[in-house]
Amino acid sequence: MALEIERRFLIKNDNWKEFINKKIYIEQGYLSKSLDDWIIRVRLIGKNSKITLKKHIKGFTNFEFEYSIPRSDAETIMSNLSNTIKKDRYLLEIEKKSWIIDCFKENNYPLEIAEIELSNEKEDFFLPSFISKEITGLNHYSNFSLANNPFSEWREDYLTTLKSN
Repeated sequence: MALEIERRFLIKNDNWKEFINKKIYIEQGYLSKSLDDWIIRVRLIGKNSKITLKKHIKGFTNFEFEYSIPRSDAETIMSNLSNTIKKDRYLLEIEKKSWIIDCFKENNYPLEIAEIELSNEKEDFFLPSFISKEITGLNHYSNFSLANNPFSEWREDYLTTLKSN
């Protein structure tokens, strides 16, 4: 069984840039209509493409099943989706832990989110100096939500969450 245990955070400065190991450009789109059910995502990453099925279980743990699909199939699916996002993903290593920084583009610019995947929900980890507020579990920051309700269109109550950091 594939489980994803991750925590997500807003970023308060650019100190993360000194830890960059790799940069990846990602386009992804969603076939799902609701966060309450399985989320089905198609992702284009360089020459690779994948389809992913995700379902929230509890806390910050999700089922996550990901499969490679032909690039032409992924491009056809993506061309028929309106709820998509684009982002630069930076891979970092800090204190022997892998971090991801997603820098969103287009309607979700200038949103930047840090993620760390854990082996269990109680795992201890170091919070780097660039980390601001934790947003794990705040649905409006999920990639699915950003594809359907872009950051540039957020209502004031969502933006208050961001400004309070």
